[in-house]
Amino acid sequence: MLFYAPLVRWQRVFLTVGILLVAMVITLSFKGVSPFKGILKDYQKDRLISFIDPSKDPAGSGYNVQQSKIAVGSGGLLGQGLGEGSQSQLNFLPVAHADFIFAGIAEAWGLIGSYGVIFVFGILCFRLLHAARIAKDDFGMLLCVGITIKLIFELLVNIGMNIGIMPVTGIPLPFLSYGGTTLLTNAILIGVAQSVVTRHKRLTF
Repeated sequence: MLFYAPLVRWQRVFLTVGILLVAMVITLSFKGVSPFKGILKDYQKDRLISFIDPSKDPAGSGYNVQQSKIAVGSGGLLGQGLGEGSQSQLNFLPVAHADFIFAGIAEAWGLIGSYGVIFVFGILCFRLLHAARIAKDDFGMLLCVGITIKLIFELLVNIGMNIGIMPVTGIPLPFLSYGGTTLLTNAILIGVAQSVVTRHKRLTF
């Protein structure tokens, strides 16, 4: 949102330097360099290690990613059908209703179904960005941009960790993962974005 906001050049430079410093501190903590080594906990380091090389501990920290990748690959082009996938139905795939629901979808509906889910999310994000474009003030614009970025971030992280290109973080897939809190939160955010569109229509009427 800060990058999207109308900032002056020095503010953008300051923001970029801050992001680079945070990334450097996290890297030093991962490497165990003092005084930053205590920032990342051991379980967080294990997740990063399993992300880099899941085969290093296939029965431990890398188990979830390995089983998720097997589930995604076994879906093939058209999938095995709802309730037919061995990975999700025989509980090889952990938390298939929440963190790894995309792997379950890919196993059941295959590549076509997975692309369909991503396509629907793409339409939703496109409409949110359209709401940002027609907003009558910067607040409404940044609000819609922030909602879009939140959904895109959750989408990328969840799908990424399901296919093994992102570390496992427990971030749910919007509107699909089990959990009342995240569903209610995202529903409220969509309602707020809709209020920006409604206000636009009232002002132009």
